[in-house]
Amino acid sequence: MKIGVSGASGKLGQAIVAQLAAMGAGEDVVAISRTPDAVAFGLGQDIERRAGDYDDPALLASAYAGLDRLVIIPSAEMRPGIRSRQFLAAIDAALAAGVGHIVLVSAMGTRKQEEPHIIAPYWIGEQHLMRNAPAWTIVRMNYYAESFADDARMAADAGVLVGLRDNRVAYLSRDDLAAAVAGVLLGEGHEGAIYSATGPKSFDGAERAALAARFTGRPIDFMVVPEDQLRASLTQAGIPEELANAIISIQSDYAAGNYDIVTGDVERLSGRPPRSLESLLASMGRIEAGEAR
Repeated sequence: MKIGVSGASGKLGQAIVAQLAAMGAGEDVVAISRTPDAVAFGLGQDIERRAGDYDDPALLASAYAGLDRLVIIPSAEMRPGIRSRQFLAAIDAALAAGVGHIVLVSAMGTRKQEEPHIIAPYWIGEQHLMRNAPAWTIVRMNYYAESFADDARMAADAGVLVGLRDNRVAYLSRDDLAAAVAGVLLGEGHEGAIYSATGPKSFDGAERAALAARFTGRPIDFMVVPEDQLRASLTQAGIPEELANAIISIQSDYAAGNYDIVTGDVERLSGRPPRSLESLLASMGRIEAGEAR
């Protein structure tokens, strides 16, 4: 069985390739990327690499040829309309190549939205996949725990984490998401399923601020601000419009409770419980390991 990982040179793609290799599927893995030579460095295995570009449908169809299963990982593209087009191109190329089972990495709270909302491309991709693929699985991810660490570092200078309202988020480590996706790719009985990959606990604003303070070693509080004030502060800080739109979209989804979801899907798919946010932060050097719960 040939398993393709599309977007394999990114952090999630590398982690999925590594998980598949660790589970004994290395010889069956095809790593697909615009930069295929950057994939699977250090794995100690001869992973097959193919060139594939979401903006080059003909090259994608060739890259997907002969695959039995394929996971499509979204690009980091933030410009309105681009990621939607890429999802459609990747799915159509997989269908044209005869891929039997397509797995799509999507986002928590996906529903109909208009561009430039960050969820809009996921909804378009999910709908196209469900309507056209003979067999499909969707894995919706919660917010990355690693990205929370980045948020904490940025919040340290101002001394505040902000939100459009108090909210809860069940942060998920990238490796746990990779393990769940690998479990789908190697397992059976996942056709037509939509999984929600989450961490083991959701954290409200005050809890996140306290963790951020422990992680950075600096005082940080949680503050609720209106959307126009948040956008103005992002603009003043020189954040590009596309990234500002993504941040506002995520914060609005936080406020709607879309990330306040805790499931057992990661353990069900991977065979291991998801890592706690505290444990991941401890591994990054600030929070004492003994304090991780």
